[in-house]
Amino acid sequence: MSNVSFADLGLAEPLLRALDAAKYTVPTPIQARTIPALLQGRDVLGVAQTGTGKTAAFALPVLQQLAASKERALPKSPRALVLAPTRELAVQIARSFDTYGRGLGLRLCTVVGGLGYGRQIETLARGVDILVATPGRLLDLVERGNVKLGNVTFLVLDEADRMFDMGFIRDVRRIVSSVSKQRQTLLFSATMPGDVAKLASEILKNPERVEIAPQGQGRAVDKIDQRVYFVNSATKRALLSHLLSDAALERVIVFTRTKRGANRVAEALEDRGVSSEAIHGNKSQNARQKALDNFSRGKARVLVATDLASRGIDVNGVTHVINYELPADAESYVHRIGRTARAGASGIALSFCDSSERGQLRSIEKLTNQRIAVVSTPANEDMPAAPPMRPRAEREERDEPRQHRGPGRPGGGPGRHRSFGDRSGGDRSRGDRPPAQAEHQWPRGDYRDRPQGDRPQGDRPQGDRPQGDRPHGDRPHGDRPQGDRSEGDRSYSARPHANRPYTPRPQGDRPPFGGPRGNGGGNGNGGGRRFGGGGRGRGRAA
Repeated sequence: MSNVSFADLGLAEPLLRALDAAKYTVPTPIQARTIPALLQGRDVLGVAQTGTGKTAAFALPVLQQLAASKERALPKSPRALVLAPTRELAVQIARSFDTYGRGLGLRLCTVVGGLGYGRQIETLARGVDILVATPGRLLDLVERGNVKLGNVTFLVLDEADRMFDMGFIRDVRRIVSSVSKQRQTLLFSATMPGDVAKLASEILKNPERVEIAPQGQGRAVDKIDQRVYFVNSATKRALLSHLLSDAALERVIVFTRTKRGANRVAEALEDRGVSSEAIHGNKSQNARQKALDNFSRGKARVLVATDLASRGIDVNGVTHVINYELPADAESYVHRIGRTARAGASGIALSFCDSSERGQLRSIEKLTNQRIAVVSTPANEDMPAAPPMRPRAEREERDEPRQHRGPGRPGGGPGRHRSFGDRSGGDRSRGDRPPAQAEHQWPRGDYRDRPQGDRPQGDRPQGDRPQGDRPHGDRPHGDRPQGDRSEGDRSYSARPHANRPYTPRPQGDRPPFGGPRGNGGGNGNGGGRRFGGGGRGRGRAA
């Protein structure tokens, strides 16, 4: 297929001009096999690694067939529907459609969460040919009556395995049941687990199966140089700062497991003079898009992201991907490192592995069917001193200010500029501790087979003193002996009842409710108090 051109695939002249303007000259293998099948009206099941050109493989034939039909878009009734699991991937797909479809006169709309409904509803009301959407927001608009899916004749499910991982499968089934039965369906996925294969068998009719992934499901792109550092969690930040001191790391994506960790790493890098942006699910869509734009335009050297963005970032020229924390599942690793070495380029993927992550590393090596090269971790004394922090007045404000978390919660939270390790001990997670003492630094070498834990178990007895070394009755229950005050000085509820024989007494000896005994006349059950009356509860809102 290496000698095949886009013209040989049967694409129309306007699409060929758009491809030439975008400097796309040679189709990728999945494009060379998928485009002819789609132009023939076949359903397609595509399995390919990330970064192999799947978007163009379905966008080009869909654009050509929509333009050839000469039909006019009806209000609220798209003719083609593309579903994506994340906002970033949806925006990326929409941009590809816009690039390839210039001059065709087709209307495009993107519907994602995190943005207001108003503009999306107005665009749909005017009529669109192609709708790119995330499942959740699309169903919201369907239930509101702003979208009708009965006229959809082209249905595309991109990153179907990721939709399963994110819990969108029920939404996807509802959407599929709402579109026209007379449709052409395309399902693309980086991997093909059993659930995705079952869905494909239900919605595809005699599909053309196009599988480009190399042997070994989920194997990483061959042109990525993969390396791993065995490092304590306490020294990950110092190692990251040390690596970024090398100018060869021009455009870097750093992946963390948590949103909070992404904020902290980005803020710490920013404080040290490394231009950084963070992207995760807690940020608004505008903030996420701004971060991506700054990264793609070179305004930010480092993009710190969670797995939410592991499939939605399509930025050219990413030189390095750094796994600050290994992902919980091995397939996410494949998609993380796939952000580099895109469109035939090469790239480098570096991973930090502490003692608690060796199981994830073994799973990754098993899935990718290769052993990742181990790089010696610099000793603490070899780490260059971090540059001094810039004055706070000179630091740029983050795109979203830190929200007040209320009293009693020290530190933490997004938006506050923080130096490496500048956090209170009570708010410290395992992966964000300041550098530990030298004796906790791992020596150089491969620690895949080391016992779990950094210190032997059982090095001290459990408990520092024996239990039951004195009878419980020897300790007084207050600051003074019981019974040294008169009965009238304490309330009835505080009077001890043990070791006292019961002797009935006349009711007349008890003061009436609201009398002088106690503190306000109540005994805790509200028996003789009116609403809003006196006592201990006065002045407190219900």
